[in-house]
Amino acid sequence: MSNIDLIIEERPADIGHFLVGRLLPFRGRRMVGPFIFIDHMGPAVMGQDDNLDIGPHPHIGLSTLTYLFEGHVIHRDTLGSHMEINPGEVNWMTSGKGIVHSERTPEYLRHAGKTLHGLQIWVALPKALEQMEPEFFHVAKEDIPTWEKDGASFKLIAGEAFGRKSPVPVYSPLFLLEIKTREKKTIDISKDLFGDVGLYILEGQIENEGNVHEPKRILVAKDSSLCHFEMHENTTVYVFGGEAFPETRHIYWNFVSSDPELIEEAKRDWHEQKFPLIEGEIDIVPLPPRPLVLNRKCNPDYKSLVGNGSYTVITASADFAKAALSG
Repeated sequence: MSNIDLIIEERPADIGHFLVGRLLPFRGRRMVGPFIFIDHMGPAVMGQDDNLDIGPHPHIGLSTLTYLFEGHVIHRDTLGSHMEINPGEVNWMTSGKGIVHSERTPEYLRHAGKTLHGLQIWVALPKALEQMEPEFFHVAKEDIPTWEKDGASFKLIAGEAFGRKSPVPVYSPLFLLEIKTREKKTIDISKDLFGDVGLYILEGQIENEGNVHEPKRILVAKDSSLCHFEMHENTTVYVFGGEAFPETRHIYWNFVSSDPELIEEAKRDWHEQKFPLIEGEIDIVPLPPRPLVLNRKCNPDYKSLVGNGSYTVITASADFAKAALSG
């Protein structure tokens, strides 16, 4: 990628169960196309008594995409979905006007050693669809488009690119692409991408203009038409992006919206237990108690924190904010 605009390193963030590597949001770049949040989960080696138990929590204004490299997770939500996600599969949940879901270790693994490793991604919805009815889709591994080209393996996890289309039902022009190499290869995908482009290095190395880039970082391109780079042997990258929205997106905890009033309404509704609940699940995640307000009066660095105007941080947790805004 000969036009690197920004390099984003993973930053540790505690999600209450184990540390993850937070990639987006970042102080210098709030969004890449419609992608507003990316966590690299693990790899976490979990003992016989260690389990993933993220209790019921709400979302508005976004779609979540879960993609696992290792491990197994049970997803439940207030639509009645009950789905195990396995490596190579996609869970795509669109919150729209509001949904509640939980994520847990499957019952058959709760007393066994296990590993969990994957990506958790949030994609903001277009303004006209922020209040749509919630939906959930599961896409099997064999239904995701895969192909080989010039010695590299490609997989289109979501969106459209290379004249192909993923079955994941996205709501704006975007792409999420996996590329793997076994040997050193030059990759030129300039003609097949559009809009904003980010490249996440999961393993191996990327070389560009004599510079070698290591894993656990995102490279953000200045121009999608100049996306060519060299992948070293045994390298895996994820290329993501698409068309950016014209409106600012605001985020507070698990809520995303172009309208701050919708976020305030969602906060009240969750605090007053007006969201629907998942039957039989009582370990509800509460609204974070410590609001962080970023404004010019109380924070002289407000302007730099807000960045390029595509993203406004009004997050609820000071710990979350420290992780999200560091860099």
